[in-house]
Amino acid sequence: MPFRERQQVLICVAAVVMVGGFLLFRYLPSRKKLRSLEQQRVEQTLAITKASNDSLLIPTIKEQLAKLQEIAENYEKNVPAKRSLGIFLHRITDLMDSHELKDQLVQPGEEVTSGRLNGIPISMQCKGDLKQMFKFFKLLAGSERLIRIEQVKLSNTRFQRRRNHANQRSYLLQVGARTILTEN
Repeated sequence: MPFRERQQVLICVAAVVMVGGFLLFRYLPSRKKLRSLEQQRVEQTLAITKASNDSLLIPTIKEQLAKLQEIAENYEKNVPAKRSLGIFLHRITDLMDSHELKDQLVQPGEEVTSGRLNGIPISMQCKGDLKQMFKFFKLLAGSERLIRIEQVKLSNTRFQRRRNHANQRSYLLQVGARTILTEN
């Protein structure tokens, strides 16, 4: 093989080695790093998009938080600091009297502890017409104490009113309720 041909083959081999070295040591690592950077950019774009969408929800979440705080404050207001059960039972009988409910019976049960709260079951019984009873329930629901009504029983009875001597339908109301006394 003549000298010139050898020189040309050597130049070609050197060119192939240089191109191969460039591909192996420069292009492929750069390409790998470029893909990694593109993936990071996509992830950051997704994170930014998610954050901007979440920021649109902030006013709604603040509104829900305000409502929940108001509910929690109302709940806290209805949990008395002291036991004052006698005053509460007296208020119930006063409410019954103010709605002209007859044959009243209000009896507290034994104190029950549930989680952090103490409560007392209260059994109430009275007679009257439906209008009087529903007004009584409305005022009972608006009481300053938390009252959970667990059972209501209405029995239809007849009684004669002394004022107009006419037969009128009357109902016997039996209520099983529980009042929250204090926090533990």
